[in-house]
Amino acid sequence: MANIKITDLFDLNETISADYLKGFEYPWEALASISEYIVKLGNTLDLNEFNKIGDDVWIHKSAKVYPSACLNGPLIVCKDAEIRHCAFIRGSAIVGEGAVVGNSTELKNVILFNKVQVPHYNYVGDSILGFKAHMGAGSITSNVKSDKLNVVIKGDGVEIPTNRKKVGAMLGDNVEVGCNSVLNPGTILCKGASVYPCSCVRGVIKENGIYKKAGEVVIRN
Repeated sequence: MANIKITDLFDLNETISADYLKGFEYPWEALASISEYIVKLGNTLDLNEFNKIGDDVWIHKSAKVYPSACLNGPLIVCKDAEIRHCAFIRGSAIVGEGAVVGNSTELKNVILFNKVQVPHYNYVGDSILGFKAHMGAGSITSNVKSDKLNVVIKGDGVEIPTNRKKVGAMLGDNVEVGCNSVLNPGTILCKGASVYPCSCVRGVIKENGIYKKAGEVVIRN
């Protein structure tokens, strides 16, 4: 299978959660304890830099949060991030430095690395998005299989059980997802991968792969 370990997918210098992620081999293993980690980390943050709002919500003083956004903890919003109109953060979310959570976007149990953009009508649940990953308008992560069985990571004829019913997508650094695409449970897009608009993606897309349609993936030169 393609390189899908945390150290293969992500530059850990580009997230406040680096120490946490270093404790795991594969990214989906980190999903179970994001909430607890946020509370632990949040209580160590410098309140000269962060405002604590309500229960377990920390917002960097340089972040821009629109009045219509709905913020639920545990949540950390880092330096220069932007939470736009009607964004809905259900909780258990880390929004990295300079990241954009846009109009009507919903987050749940996620880590967004620095400079991630989920700017228009996105759903991102039980997922990790690497540095400068971008999801086009209307693209979503599907995090539960229709048969409600545990998610299995599949690629190159290899299957890795996650032992979790809810696993969304793992997007490596600099991944681009086209508008109105669906990333099915357990999808992994390795560094530099791209997805054509209106795609339905499952499995592992290799580094610098361009997903055109099912069965047609080319590697960028």
